[in-house]
Amino acid sequence: MNQQPQKPVLQKPPGYRDPTVPAQPGPRPTPRKPVLPSSFQPTKRRKSCFRGCCCCLCVVFLVLIIIAAVALCLLYLWFVPKLPVFHLQSFRIHQFKVTVKPDGTYLDARTVTRVEVKNPNGKLSLFYKKSTVALTAGEEGTELGSEDVAGFTQERKNTTSLKVETGVRNELVDDGEGTRLKAGFLSKDLVVNVQVRTGVGLIVNGARIGPLPVKVLCGGVSFNRLESGVMPKCTINTLKWINIH
Repeated sequence: MNQQPQKPVLQKPPGYRDPTVPAQPGPRPTPRKPVLPSSFQPTKRRKSCFRGCCCCLCVVFLVLIIIAAVALCLLYLWFVPKLPVFHLQSFRIHQFKVTVKPDGTYLDARTVTRVEVKNPNGKLSLFYKKSTVALTAGEEGTELGSEDVAGFTQERKNTTSLKVETGVRNELVDDGEGTRLKAGFLSKDLVVNVQVRTGVGLIVNGARIGPLPVKVLCGGVSFNRLESGVMPKCTINTLKWINIH
């Protein structure tokens, strides 16, 4: 009996999968975290240190402010500082001439003014910066000149008199104002105004505090009243909106 030759068994190719065998899931690859550059690395420790330093500085600054405020309050209660008191002591006119010329009306004037300054403090001395004293007269505030007074120191409960000499020469004024100035001078009803710009500071145990800029206004007083010995009290203006009479 003849036997038929057997067919050779074919080798399965690489990667061959029998379709009759169910596929089994293989192991999933382990997820890997993305590697970031060093510039993107979180800096939690640095941020926390920076915030801690900022908080410490804020606390220290707040404590210093509280200590300074308490110290100022104690100094105020102990010394009770007061601003000086100004009076317009006297006003003298040595020359007052109104001349009408073809090209206008001119004024020649020479004046001597005394401003009295009192230090009302019983525990504090005061010091003053260079002061500028300016004079005006009449309804329109015609200038009668100005002069600078050197700075000075004033002891406790002290009174100082400032002498100021001012003058104008060939000052052009309005014709109507020139007529009113001349009439007011002859009748002694001429109203004068004095303005003092200076700076006032405190002296505490040799240490200087300030100065505080002040503007002193002494005005609205007729020449006749000043000659009779009236010493009007001046108004002190400081910080542009505080007026002390």
